Amino acid sequence: MFATENSPQPIEHLPRRIATALLLILPIALLYARAGAEIAIGLIGALFLLHSIVTKDTAWLHSRFTWIAVAWWLWQVLASAVGTGGLGLALVAVRLPLLAIALRCWLLTTPDRRRHIQILISLAAGWIALECWQQYVFGTNVFGQPRWSDGALTGPFNRPRAGPELILLLFPVLVPIVARRSDQAPVLTRAASLGLAALATGTVLLIGQRMPSALLLLGLAVTCLMLPRLRLAVAGVALAGTLLLAAMPVIAPPAYDKLVVHTTDQLRHFATSPYGEIWVRAAVIARQNPWLGVGVNGFRRVCNNPAYVQGLPALGITTQDAQAAADACNIHPHNYYLEAAVDGGVPLLLLFAGMSTAAMIILAAGLRRKPDAHRVGLLVGAAVAFCPVASTSSFTAMPNAGWIFLLLGLGFATADAARLSNDHATPVVR
Repeated sequence: MFATENSPQPIEHLPRRIATALLLILPIALLYARAGAEIAIGLIGALFLLHSIVTKDTAWLHSRFTWIAVAWWLWQVLASAVGTGGLGLALVAVRLPLLAIALRCWLLTTPDRRRHIQILISLAAGWIALECWQQYVFGTNVFGQPRWSDGALTGPFNRPRAGPELILLLFPVLVPIVARRSDQAPVLTRAASLGLAALATGTVLLIGQRMPSALLLLGLAVTCLMLPRLRLAVAGVALAGTLLLAAMPVIAPPAYDKLVVHTTDQLRHFATSPYGEIWVRAAVIARQNPWLGVGVNGFRRVCNNPAYVQGLPALGITTQDAQAAADACNIHPHNYYLEAAVDGGVPLLLLFAGMSTAAMIILAAGLRRKPDAHRVGLLVGAAVAFCPVASTSSFTAMPNAGWIFLLLGLGFATADAARLSNDHATPVVR
């Protein structure tokens, strides 16, 4: 069971204070200091384990998510130890689920701390969106950096990171704001909430990155499913997005070319598109190493091996197609599920799917009975993060991995608090 935080014993007081300080700087580090984010996440995990040992608090070990995450980690270690390498990366991968667990049952057990993290996440999302608009209107961001070479808005970054990060943060931030405002009577208040949602949708589309725009549609659909009272608002937002797309050839030609023209062409010839070539090569590697894969980060090490330059006849892709695939090799497979299959075979793929499913079960528990907008936003964010067909960064790479597990930890803690409030008893660990 996870109890809410009471007055800590002196022996655990300092580790908690240090970990809380690290947590408060984590959103900033995820924006601009990857190494700092890695250090903060690692220290939070180490301090949490120290706290557990000193206080003999092992309640977190009773969680289904914990055990699946531990199995996911251990299989990576085994696959890397006997595979082509990556053992060091496999050993430190445990830091990510440990962050979510530490937030759930140690650092975010009070409403104030959850509210502080929610504010910081909201500020991060707002900063990304603001800089995207500055770059769109004035040509450069606050650091004097222009659009990316393909026309994508980079926001406050020096490369196209704005879309993937904003779409992870958007729904956890926006859904509770819009839901709260839509429940209020004044017409202007409701109009303002719809305007904010439409502005956020427009920001994602104007950034000009395909996958964030596709995941935006997924997020809107899940929001409709979980919060029926927002269906009219979502319909309005979708209409605004459609009108914006129609106007893009005039107001944002680079974004239109990438979102519509290039996407249509790549879907018609997906197997020979850059992402298609990468995914086919990853599928061949996984098929030939079904039990232990090739070790963490193995895709970049073995991709050029002639043994894996093969087609997939079941999909109509010949060996000649694979040999002609100029863009088939990259630093990772650009899909979390294919990455798991390549790194650790079918077992790691199943464990990854199990870990993400266990996380979603925690986030969704009780929402049908009592649909809380804040919790729904966090659930939608997780659905966007774990979408099986998404093109992604490497799963354990910063900053996206940090955002995902930070949001999961906040979602877990919020779900536990809701269950405690509903049941008037210590919540059951899931």
